[in-house]
Amino acid sequence: MTPLYDAVLLDRDGTLVEDVPYNGDPEKVRPLPGAREALDRLRAAGLRLAVVTNQSGLARGYFTERQMHAVHARIGELLGPFDHWAICPHDDTDGCACRKPAPGLVHEAARALGTVPRRCVLVGDIGRDMAAALAAGATGILVPTPVTRPEEVAEAPAVAWDLPGAVAEILRRDRAVRPVVARAGRAGTVLVVRSDSAGDVLVTGPGIRAVAAGAERVVLLCGPRGRAAAELLPGVDEIIEWPLPWIDGSPEPVDPDDMRRLTARLTDVGADEAVVFTSFHQSPLPLALLLRMAGVPRISAISDDYPGSLLDVRHRVPVGVPEPERAVSLAAAAGFALPAGDEPVLRLRADLPAPAVDLPAAGYVVVHPGSSVPARACPPARCAEIVAALAADGHRVLVTGGPGERELTARVAAAGGTDLGGATDLAGLARIVAGARCLVVGNTGPAHLAAAAGTPVVSLFAPTVPFGQWGPYRVPTVRLGDVSAACRDTRAAVCPVAGHPCLGGVDPAAVVAAVRRLAPG
Repeated sequence: MTPLYDAVLLDRDGTLVEDVPYNGDPEKVRPLPGAREALDRLRAAGLRLAVVTNQSGLARGYFTERQMHAVHARIGELLGPFDHWAICPHDDTDGCACRKPAPGLVHEAARALGTVPRRCVLVGDIGRDMAAALAAGATGILVPTPVTRPEEVAEAPAVAWDLPGAVAEILRRDRAVRPVVARAGRAGTVLVVRSDSAGDVLVTGPGIRAVAAGAERVVLLCGPRGRAAAELLPGVDEIIEWPLPWIDGSPEPVDPDDMRRLTARLTDVGADEAVVFTSFHQSPLPLALLLRMAGVPRISAISDDYPGSLLDVRHRVPVGVPEPERAVSLAAAAGFALPAGDEPVLRLRADLPAPAVDLPAAGYVVVHPGSSVPARACPPARCAEIVAALAADGHRVLVTGGPGERELTARVAAAGGTDLGGATDLAGLARIVAGARCLVVGNTGPAHLAAAAGTPVVSLFAPTVPFGQWGPYRVPTVRLGDVSAACRDTRAAVCPVAGHPCLGGVDPAAVVAAVRRLAPG
């Protein structure tokens, strides 16, 4: 079993072979350039292959099932064997659960291949393929063709410009989370660092678990905004809370005395080594200098900047890699691997306390309207409309938020939900989210709580940061919002565009439809 994937699912027309509309003739099958060689690379790596394809021509009578199977036999002759064919024979008007963008074909293929969707990657050429992958919790890679719409490219979690490129990326990501050199034994005390917000700490969890699997003791240095999330992570033996002025978004001036106290505290840890986790736009080098002054003999970090003698392991990661994989790849570069039976998904401690509120037994939907970064929050009026639409569709809606968001949650919940604003701490919120059928939320910390709990997410995702890097990881997801808004890739904390158009235009009916797709019944 490879660390990331068991199987690769492939769209047929436009991905494996030239798109001949409603083709029932084997003689018209033309493989795309490099397809056979790319598929053979996947087979050689031990990955199982399945085709997931919409074939509405069956429902419309354009070809027979026998003709379709003849086409598939010809594809097998030219491209090699596939382990499974998952076929939707319906038209859009049939309302089935298998026709992409519904996730049914992904679920079918995963079952047939003896795995689960989160351990599958789907390669396709249009937005329907990517939506089906996300709704199942699988990884999606888009390979555009001339018929792929620009907004589909913009919305895709990852893009490769041909099938060989997609295969190269799949294999590269899988190699990146494997240690190059195995450790001879367990490390002693390892200091791990992620000084940022709660969501940032949560997505680092798989990397921290990998370190914990190979260390006697793990000490986590985090900032005040991430402390509550740090307490939820498995594998952490001790937490040091300390704000770092080169990381915090609204930092205090650098205080030399404070830096001396931090250096002394790090010295007291007696770490045998340190692994400094950062986001893609942050530098580990200021802290690496303090760690050197604290006497830490081995330091690993991701750094594009030349580190001189500050780092022993300087790791490089391409832009756009999902943050949990980015963290695991750094741990692997430092020689740490997740143990057998674990995989790079988000997890929470198993002994979380029950929330201090009475909850429905089951069947509720959570709407979380707030965010620590205003640009990533859906406008309150639109959130209220979403709550009203969900309530009208028969859902019990719980509206959650922190202690400073009580006014916001009261306004949103008044439309038909139960207001839980400020009623729980982060651990209690995690329990609430874990019991939900679905969470409706922006790209903020609770989305990662849901990913850790396995709760499906309707992601009202502001495109200020890349979705493929920061979206809910390996959990069923529907993404909503304008991916082409002017704020795209600005990393803005406050919306730079009047009216917050990326999320202000979200249709409440689309949210209801997304909840139905993710949590049917």
